[in-house]
Amino acid sequence: MTSREIREAFLAFFESKNHHIVPSAPVVVKNDPTLMFTNAGMNQFKDIFLGEARANYSRVADTQRCLRVSGKHNDLEEVGIDTYHHTLFEMLGNWSFGDYFKKEAILWSWELLTEVYKLDKDRLYVTIFEGDETEGLSKDNEAYTYWSEIIASDRILLGNKKDNFWEMGDTGPCGPCSEIHVDCRTDAERNAVDGRTLVNADHPQVIEIWNLVFMQFNRQKDGSLHPLPAKHVDTGMGFERLVRVIQQKASNYDTDVFQPIIDYVARKANIPYGSDEKADIAMRVLADHIRAISFTIADGQLPSNNRAGYVIRRILRRAVRYAYTFLHFKEPFLHELVPLLAQQFEGVFDELASQQDFVQKVVLEEEQSFLRTLVTGVQRFESYAKEKQAVTGDFAFELYDTFGFPIDLTDLLAREKGLKVDMQGFQQALAEQRDRSRAATAIDTDDWVVLRESEATDFVGYDQTESETEILKYRKVTTKGKEQYQLVLAVTPFYAEGGGQVGDTGVLVSRQTNEKIIVTDTKKENGLIVHYVQSLPKQLQGTFRAVVDIEKRRETENNHSATHLLHAALKQVLGSHVNQKGSLVNAEYLRFDFSHFAKVTDEELLQIERIVNGKIRENIPLKEERDVPFQQAVDAGVTALFGEKYGDHVRVITFDGHFSKELCGGTHVQATGQIGFFKIVAESAVAAGVRRVEAITGGAAERFIEEQAKTVNAFRELLNNPKDALSALNRLLEENNALRKAVERAVTDKALQLKRELAAKAEDINGVTFIAGRVNLPNAEAVKTLAYALKGEIENLFLVLGAEINGKPSLTVVISDNLINEKSWNAGAIVRELAKDIQGGGGGQPFYATAGGKDLEGLPQALAKAKDWVLS
Repeated sequence: MTSREIREAFLAFFESKNHHIVPSAPVVVKNDPTLMFTNAGMNQFKDIFLGEARANYSRVADTQRCLRVSGKHNDLEEVGIDTYHHTLFEMLGNWSFGDYFKKEAILWSWELLTEVYKLDKDRLYVTIFEGDETEGLSKDNEAYTYWSEIIASDRILLGNKKDNFWEMGDTGPCGPCSEIHVDCRTDAERNAVDGRTLVNADHPQVIEIWNLVFMQFNRQKDGSLHPLPAKHVDTGMGFERLVRVIQQKASNYDTDVFQPIIDYVARKANIPYGSDEKADIAMRVLADHIRAISFTIADGQLPSNNRAGYVIRRILRRAVRYAYTFLHFKEPFLHELVPLLAQQFEGVFDELASQQDFVQKVVLEEEQSFLRTLVTGVQRFESYAKEKQAVTGDFAFELYDTFGFPIDLTDLLAREKGLKVDMQGFQQALAEQRDRSRAATAIDTDDWVVLRESEATDFVGYDQTESETEILKYRKVTTKGKEQYQLVLAVTPFYAEGGGQVGDTGVLVSRQTNEKIIVTDTKKENGLIVHYVQSLPKQLQGTFRAVVDIEKRRETENNHSATHLLHAALKQVLGSHVNQKGSLVNAEYLRFDFSHFAKVTDEELLQIERIVNGKIRENIPLKEERDVPFQQAVDAGVTALFGEKYGDHVRVITFDGHFSKELCGGTHVQATGQIGFFKIVAESAVAAGVRRVEAITGGAAERFIEEQAKTVNAFRELLNNPKDALSALNRLLEENNALRKAVERAVTDKALQLKRELAAKAEDINGVTFIAGRVNLPNAEAVKTLAYALKGEIENLFLVLGAEINGKPSLTVVISDNLINEKSWNAGAIVRELAKDIQGGGGGQPFYATAGGKDLEGLPQALAKAKDWVLS
């Protein structure tokens, strides 16, 4: 079976068992502060397991794109080295939300593996939870009973808490699990060593392929376990491992999931796969990493220096490093793999094919940038290695942190120079950085204190900005020692941050005591609307009046509706390729990121502004449609955003059916006239192929125009109110430019005069032409001009110039190239030593260096010391 057939067979099997097939959620996680990436198939159902949302279907199956490169699931440095770790992988899964439990999950898994996929039963082993006395948990006899009906008892193995008790995190739903393992060894190997002894022993050929998790408990913060009100099934089967087993390959990378890309890389590198171990690892790295890079970019996460973006950049740079070092690709290559990947997943994950050009260009620009950094890092190492007997841990960490060098690349460069790397020092520096990072992001969250049971919050914020409510539950959250509280309300008009729109603020007013509690923010966490407050009400029971800050909401709505008009206008002016890549909407301004590969010209920006303001003046009424079937909306031409997870039913926002029609959960103006006025204030680049427009509306736009008018009037007054202010300003600039050139000529003439005076004072000391003196020049550029002029005319030159620049001392050292080679002199090292007399420091190149300081009185001593340097 091909990999495509294997995937289709899984989904068809569970569809026949009355499971609803759902699409993969985006790789990048939103509305969950505990996750950056989807790292398991259950992530998109987390709110159901937590009891914070109702399941639309009691039985579900899918194939989910997952990424494991951060946190406790960090396999990155293993990827490519072995043959079964991956960054991005597919997780085939089936779920039951309070429907079937252990019996069906076990019987169906066995049926699929042995009757559909035809796996050899004699190669399969299963594990069950052995129990844990410290937790008060007994052996999972229920699972054992069902397994014993279909597999020999000597193939049912007991597993400890580490292997066979699955937990979502430190707190939350958890339960025993039952794993299915397969022995892929040869018959001879199987006869020599019993496979049961190799289960969960990290044997590369005896591997787990499916984990059946039976969620029965909820872990509290104090560590105690409480039974869940409803039992769930959560299974996950690694697609790449399954394909390897069915296709009878020794490695995941030998399957048709990876071989097309590996074959392409091997041809381009002119190195047959299997001929060189290091090249093989590099090819596996490229074949794996391009999947993680491409799908995360397609899902809306661009490479950057922060959080999720940094992880993607790190993966991309690791791929480039391997291609550069072991496959000898000195020019960008990784982007060439994107079209192959898009074709491979066509009809499975079409978001990549839909954005192929965009993803490819982003990868190309990142490659170009990093290759420049890589070359700089190698040069930095070469310079360092000239003076060292070993590579310190701090320097190895600097290469890792600044230039993206993995420790193995630093070690390779060091070994080529006959140097050793202080691995212990590197690991210590790395651990210190990780500790700092953990401390900066540490959040201590208490368990929820439930005041009243309820299935979900009733959000009424589309229609109301004020409502009667009760507090359902609360918890304390501590971040960097600062305490605050989170509340969940029965009914809320507060919009939770999402879709780029910030969360509402406002107040909760107790009906009993009239106490006011300030709501500082509203966010959504796993489908739960959470209200942030600095303190709890003195009386938690009873009713409250929830009141949104209406002024802030109104200004935010102006900016949000304006982003919809802006999106449509951008498509109209720049082309249909424009797609939203991110946004921020608050009460002060709007920020809109979009795909486009050139700077938006001033003329285009003006045209966009005119279109948006024209739609505002038309006062187009809002058309809001709730609970529209998703496919119906898409078929009607509604704009859906890549990287967003939409439900079966969606909300459609329309301003003029032929102009702007988008899926959106945010709040909006009732008619475009409320926006008042739209003004673009900035346009810039965000990343490869992504531009950003910042704009203001309403009162903010009005104030901006007023300030601009004041500035223009002030300019006119300074110019004595000419009839043609622009012409007058141009004349003034021309006069200023002429005066500036005259000053530059005067300074140059003075520098040339000084050149003659200094050359006349030159001393010949042991074959070195020595010049040292204090010069009176107005700026550093003039001193540099003088220094280079002397260097160009005088041989064997050792020059030291002192000057006062803006009231502070400066030193300049110039050395002829032949002296650098003959005497191993370095201007940078010398100027640093001389700068001690002026209480300063500096550096530069071997032939030219400068330093600045604080003590003018030290200049004569520094110049005198320069002569001692030549005499020594």
